[in-house]
Amino acid sequence: MKNYYIIDFDSTFTQVEALDELARISLENHPDRDQIYQQIEDYTNLAMEGKISFRESLTGRVQLLNANKSHLDKLVTHLKKKVSRSFGRNKEFFKKHQDTALIVSGGFKEFITPVVTPYYIQKENIYANTFKFDKEGNIIGYDENNPLSDEGGKVKLLNELKLDGRIFGIGDGYSDFQLKESGLIEKFFAFTENISRKSVTDKADHITPSFDEFLYVNDLPRAISYPKNRILCLIVGDVPEIAVHILKRDGFSVRVKDTFEDKYTKDIGLLLLADGIRIDDEQLSQADKLKTIGYLGDIKGYVNKNICTEKGIVVFDDKKYKKRNAEFIPKRMADFINNGDTYMSRNFPNLILPRLTQAHRLLHIHKNVPGIMAQINNVYAENDINIISQFLMTKGEIGYAVTDIHIAYDRNVLKQLKQIDNTIKFRILYK
Repeated sequence: MKNYYIIDFDSTFTQVEALDELARISLENHPDRDQIYQQIEDYTNLAMEGKISFRESLTGRVQLLNANKSHLDKLVTHLKKKVSRSFGRNKEFFKKHQDTALIVSGGFKEFITPVVTPYYIQKENIYANTFKFDKEGNIIGYDENNPLSDEGGKVKLLNELKLDGRIFGIGDGYSDFQLKESGLIEKFFAFTENISRKSVTDKADHITPSFDEFLYVNDLPRAISYPKNRILCLIVGDVPEIAVHILKRDGFSVRVKDTFEDKYTKDIGLLLLADGIRIDDEQLSQADKLKTIGYLGDIKGYVNKNICTEKGIVVFDDKKYKKRNAEFIPKRMADFINNGDTYMSRNFPNLILPRLTQAHRLLHIHKNVPGIMAQINNVYAENDINIISQFLMTKGEIGYAVTDIHIAYDRNVLKQLKQIDNTIKFRILYK
């Protein structure tokens, strides 16, 4: 039985509502533009929350646009830069599932098609409204016979398509939930990377803060091994907003606290500390999921570097820290999680790795004792693993081995690598 994936466009595949963005382009020089922008946004939100009919919302927005074909060209250029991050990095999924991935939207084909087709989504799998134009190319309305222009349009369309298989829906609005309510789809995933609507998330089968999360819970091909929204990043103390923003933008689940609370100890994956914040040894020893610590200042005397090294926690600090340089440390932390880089680490060898493409990167942190690399490479040899590239650096008591391999291999290899004597931590990055 085939699996079909019904994906919304506005605020799901893209970060924005396209008609709202079109209004900002077409009304740029209009004297009442701010008032009209607000009216259009109100129409959008009321429909997405199920408070007015979709047709009422659509008609109201189109009438306010005052747009033409030249504005659509500008909109497409803009939308291509606004593809949601987690969709943008998962092109490979769409390439493998181009027959069963469908865009179903109350938006318009004129701007949806050029944005999604570079992601291997077939034109015949794009279902959306179409504009009506006058002889001068001005938008004067839309095709009212299209089921997607009406209330419950997605339900009507799916009834017409009669897809034979299991159907999963991904979207941010009430019209997406209606598919679940109708019984036509197996599961509805409320997509919250760009906007979270309580009226929708309360009714969803699963809340997915990123497309990575959707792919992960359904065990589908994906660009990263573990969704970053599942990695807890704890930020403690007076940390500049730009540092917080960098880690939130990267997709981590961020908590900002004045003090370190014990309840987070066992779950934190990243820890960013303001200058002067101290972490006691017992807390650090219990932080088994902690991968990296960033310290906005000199970490000496505030965090036990020896315990970090023993647990394979990569430490970044900045002895010359100034608030205007607050981006440096969180970027280093993110680069380690995303790519395995340890550049400018206080306790690990400095390693800047090439960007990962079409491979899996295996990160093996171990005690710096003789024979480890021989054991690692013996595992690869016994399992006929094709190594693309390999890096090893040591510093003091730590050895850091990074191996890029082709994506086809027996998963038992990972278990064998974790069981090598003197292994401290093992992690895998997908790409």
